[in-house]
Amino acid sequence: MALLAIRPGALLVLAGLLIGMAGPGRADILTVQPGQSIGAAIAQARPGDEIRVERGLYRENLQIDKPLTLKGIDRPTLSGGLKGDTLHITAGDVTIDGLIVRDSGGSLVEQNAGINIRPGADRVTVRNCDLTYNLFGLWIEKANDVHVENNVITGKRDYRSVSRGNGIQLYNTQRARIIGNQISFTRDGIYVDVSHHAIFRNNRIHDVRYGTHYMNSYYNVWEGNDSYHNRGGLALMEVRNQIVRNNRAWGNSDHGIMLRTIQDSVVEGNIVAGNNRGFFIYDAEYNTLRNNLVIDNTVGVHLWAGSYRNQAEGNDFILNRTQIKYVASRDEIWSGNYWSNYVGWDRNGDGIGDVPYEANDMVDYLSWRHPMMKLLLASPAVQTLRMVSQQFPLLRATSIVDPKPLMQPHHPDWRQWLGKYFPHPQ
Repeated sequence: MALLAIRPGALLVLAGLLIGMAGPGRADILTVQPGQSIGAAIAQARPGDEIRVERGLYRENLQIDKPLTLKGIDRPTLSGGLKGDTLHITAGDVTIDGLIVRDSGGSLVEQNAGINIRPGADRVTVRNCDLTYNLFGLWIEKANDVHVENNVITGKRDYRSVSRGNGIQLYNTQRARIIGNQISFTRDGIYVDVSHHAIFRNNRIHDVRYGTHYMNSYYNVWEGNDSYHNRGGLALMEVRNQIVRNNRAWGNSDHGIMLRTIQDSVVEGNIVAGNNRGFFIYDAEYNTLRNNLVIDNTVGVHLWAGSYRNQAEGNDFILNRTQIKYVASRDEIWSGNYWSNYVGWDRNGDGIGDVPYEANDMVDYLSWRHPMMKLLLASPAVQTLRMVSQQFPLLRATSIVDPKPLMQPHHPDWRQWLGKYFPHPQ
């Protein structure tokens, strides 16, 4: 039988093809059982491998320095022994899925966290985890495109609020996705500092200081979140180009949504109910507030410190004890909103009141100065005073003025948001 002659160069090419088909980069699956070390499996793993951790208690402080997946099977527990970070990630393209991560150290100086994602660890995903009894749930610093999804995060509940860390801390990041998390008993639920182009969607945050605290961050979206039973629901400070849409901030002891030193942002479709102050707006310009339901707050909107040139339309202000508390030297026009205490009429039936609504008339001013006067608000004498103050400008206070007040609210289901008060009297 004649042998097929193969040139040496062709043989080398064939060998290379066979090696490529063998796939040296193929991911392996390593399994860790109770009594074994997750850290040892990480050291053994190659980039791209998956480590499956079976149900059990693992007392380790881990460092992940290569791309891999750490997946819990039937929710194993990783305990950091109340020291340092429980899980410290320095590599990109890491996925943490389905673990209970607990018991970080308690040092605010060292910023101990359940999961600490370090600078350069881009594209990390943390999902379906319980992060409990950690100082910071997640600390994310200078790491881009991080995804944090469907986790339950609770802090060191026995610590005083000022001694806790935040549920999720973002510092100097880009394009984070924070979606579907439940956060409680931390200092702030989500703290966002110098972080841009992020999305925060469908999170539930309660029993913290601020549900979310933004500082110096731009082009972010806050959408579909619930913030309740906190001191403040959402605090946007020193920011611009934000979209705040379809959120619910209720039962917070100070404010529902704070807009402080904010420009060029859209705040729409939110429900702000049962807070001490619904909106607290300070030094805010060139923003749009539309189609929000502001209901049953002690003060619907507290507006001051040069907050001019904002557009407010299509909002419902219903049964707030004080609709607007406005502190300024000139009127501001908010056109086309519904005010439940509007006493005008609509003779032509077009759905728009025939006389302007003024939020701060002399009666409002006197009731702020003399709160007991509120007992007489329905009396003929006070109603007469309100009419007289409209006729004589010398008695008039600067006000939010709505030249086209609506006769009916946009939100037909507004009654379900009555009585959503903060749990502890202030």
